[in-house]
Amino acid sequence: MCAARYKPYSAYRSSGVEWLGDIPEGWEAKKLKFLSTHNDEVLADNTTADWILKYVDIGSVSAESGISETQDFVFGKAPSRARRIVRHGDVLVSTVRTYLKAIAPVIHPPKNLIASTGFAVIRPNSNLRSGFASYALRTDGYVGEIVSRSVGVSYPAINASDAVEIHLPMPTPNEQTKIAAFLDYETGKIDALIAKQERLIALLEEKRQAVISHAVTKGLHPNAPLRPSGIDWLGDVPEHWEVKRLKHLASIFGRIGFRGYTVDDIVDEGEGAIVLSPSNVKDERFSLEKRSYVSWEKYYESPEIMVSAGDILLVKTGSTFGKSTFVRSADEPMTINPQMALIKIDKKWAEFVSFFLRTALIKATIDVSNTGSGMPTMTQENLGRFPVLIAPNDETNQIVEYLNGKSEIFDALTAKAQSAITLLKERRTALISAAVTGKIDVRDWQAPARAADNSSTDLSIQDFDQVQEAIA
Repeated sequence: MCAARYKPYSAYRSSGVEWLGDIPEGWEAKKLKFLSTHNDEVLADNTTADWILKYVDIGSVSAESGISETQDFVFGKAPSRARRIVRHGDVLVSTVRTYLKAIAPVIHPPKNLIASTGFAVIRPNSNLRSGFASYALRTDGYVGEIVSRSVGVSYPAINASDAVEIHLPMPTPNEQTKIAAFLDYETGKIDALIAKQERLIALLEEKRQAVISHAVTKGLHPNAPLRPSGIDWLGDVPEHWEVKRLKHLASIFGRIGFRGYTVDDIVDEGEGAIVLSPSNVKDERFSLEKRSYVSWEKYYESPEIMVSAGDILLVKTGSTFGKSTFVRSADEPMTINPQMALIKIDKKWAEFVSFFLRTALIKATIDVSNTGSGMPTMTQENLGRFPVLIAPNDETNQIVEYLNGKSEIFDALTAKAQSAITLLKERRTALISAAVTGKIDVRDWQAPARAADNSSTDLSIQDFDQVQEAIA
């Protein structure tokens, strides 16, 4: 991408720095400590206890999205690590769990924005333009150096004093400004295209839910006679379908009481059974991408929550409360953690009921209580009272076959959009690296007087055609 559209500089020389390689003639390679200060300001211990601050921690920062969120605290109840004062033009560089690449520029922050001591707050001096620094410190080269110099296996970290020992490429101040402006413009276009694909994915999911909801509450035959279900949110249903409580169709289990487990029961792969959590219900699909293991002793202690093919998993507490998925295969020993409910049901109903539970109606209809933390949760008793529709066997099979076919189409379109996002992010990363390290020459670049974008960032007719194809 970069080589095709942009020319290199006319002459290069060795930077003497392995990750930088050759740099343009006239550029320098300097250690960050000579171009900035770090951790200049901290909150005093005697700060007024009721002073309100906006706290930034590691989990709310990424190289791609910047600072995504903050948490409000009064100083007296804020985490002890809420100490770093930040200013416009600073760059936050995570010094703990460095593999997360939590690096972001600080742009016009509120006066009470405070960062975790898990960050090094880099403040560029007059030789380093803040816009250029914000890109240079997010290149794969710099981040790779941070990670390689980190110490520790499970919780790798680097001292701020070591992070500023890393070299940066140093063009002239005017070139730095031009490179930053170029990247602001070009990455802005890429980000708009990424947002377009993300909206398409959201639209596909919305339509997927609509297709599922209609099929499992109205059936596939548009002229089928209907009758009132007697349940407000269900409305009219096919007159030959039945409404039953889930507890009359299935056995519902959870890991409760003494059968819970502690950190001492968590083991390594090969030493126990997979323990399923909300992270294994990914976009309402069963996923073993993330795995934890519990000891064989704990696994065999609770045979009723051993997971089998044909079971339904449902998240009964937490931020993804109400999400569920169908377990199509269970080739390895698996059990559940306390956040999950396991629904064991006759296989002739299992997949249909699984689709029914994925209609998003469950969150609106199951009695929800709050724990002391305010986290939404449900009991197995409440789940058992949930009404579900049951169609005759032959119709159930037709609906399941129809929805599986539609799901394949939605999955393919979603995967295509996800692939486009991945490619765009790769191009964004490559473009930043090429510009910052001088692999391309943008000194003559000028921002167009009027943005001529041939690929509209709004959803196109073609995008909607793809969705219509999926629901047809």
